[in-house]
Amino acid sequence: LSPDATERLLRAGAALRLVESQKPGWWTLGEQGAPLSANAGAMAMICHHPLLYRDLADPLALLASDRAAETTLSTFWSYAAKTGGGPTADYTALMAATQPMVAQQAIAGYDFSRHRRMLDIGGGSGAFTAAVMAAAPGLQCGIFDLPTVTHSAAQRFAETPTANRIALHPGSFKSDPLPDGYDLITVVRILHDHDDDIVAALLARIHAALPPGGRLLIIEPMAEEASAPRMGDAYFGMYLWAMRSGRPRSVAVLSAMLRRVGFASVAPVPTALPLITSMLLATR
Repeated sequence: LSPDATERLLRAGAALRLVESQKPGWWTLGEQGAPLSANAGAMAMICHHPLLYRDLADPLALLASDRAAETTLSTFWSYAAKTGGGPTADYTALMAATQPMVAQQAIAGYDFSRHRRMLDIGGGSGAFTAAVMAAAPGLQCGIFDLPTVTHSAAQRFAETPTANRIALHPGSFKSDPLPDGYDLITVVRILHDHDDDIVAALLARIHAALPPGGRLLIIEPMAEEASAPRMGDAYFGMYLWAMRSGRPRSVAVLSAMLRRVGFASVAPVPTALPLITSMLLATR
């Protein structure tokens, strides 16, 4: 970049508090830029956002297509597209990179050590499960995901001290039976990726797989969060429309769905940063 172009960019960044000028001609990361640059999960999301921007180049055309036309995001997230397909390596890598900040919020807000066995549905390569096992050393865990993904999880846990505490269950939660024997089931950023019919069927099967008193913990950004209203409908509302699958749901909507399939009680679990994730606990 030329000096003029560089200064124009830096001044734009300063307006966003990403950078700041200590003295004429000298610039450094600002109060927003410094923590952002060290957040691998946030940086991974930002780096993939050009896919969303391409779909939003003509937002009216995107909305008018009514999720019928292939989009850049639906191609990337081929595991969730209506045309099918398995999870891509890029998908698995992005989910793994963004899991630590989600796991941090979940572990700070919920005591996983109260449970004996936890099953993470759609658990990917196991980043979330590994974080929970580190926080709850007595917890036995399982991961239920597609065979190609559980293979990645097997590689993650192979020859680690936690290898004897993890069970891998290859399968699709849309069609295959869920394993039983777990008193806690987690779904981390899974439900909002799918439409209501798939979510309702999955919740019913989770209810059937849990023992009496067993719990389901839903962990994902939710709509109508008072402290993070933009994340639900403004960001994920348009993002999931472009992805052609799912929608952001509020606590009230999810609670109604949970009660319809038989859960006895449903209660929100506070998190420090709803911008990153919210939690909802349902008891069978």
